[in-house]
Amino acid sequence: MEKRLAIQNHFPDAYRLMKELDGLINNSGINPLHLELIKIRASQINGCAYCLNLHNTDAARLGEALGKLYVMSAWREALNWFTEEEVILLRLTEEVTQIQQHGISDEVFNRGIELFGEGKFAHLIMAAISINSWNRVAIGLKMHPRK
Repeated sequence: MEKRLAIQNHFPDAYRLMKELDGLINNSGINPLHLELIKIRASQINGCAYCLNLHNTDAARLGEALGKLYVMSAWREALNWFTEEEVILLRLTEEVTQIQQHGISDEVFNRGIELFGEGKFAHLIMAAISINSWNRVAIGLKMHPRK
């Protein structure tokens, strides 16, 4: 399959705004490894090979244990690999990514506020929304990772 088009060449203002949103998220004080976990989990659910390759590589470069990355798609079976904060991040990401099921549950919302505070939890929600948007760009335009 060939890549369909470079969206940044055809709608540069929208692409720039998406990149600006990522910049805001990246500079919001969220732990960079937490951001990568969000990006990886959403990309697993959405089946975005391009983003999985990119964000698994980034997480490894940041020092994330490879074993943890290997088991993330089955994180519920490997809870000993994940902190309570990470479990809430993964659950939040799943609920945002699969928003049609029930939205963000009260349990995840309330625990997220307790663990992160309202401001940081808002940033985490936006991080999940952002990667879902990027997944749709990459999948819709048939972007593929380099070997």
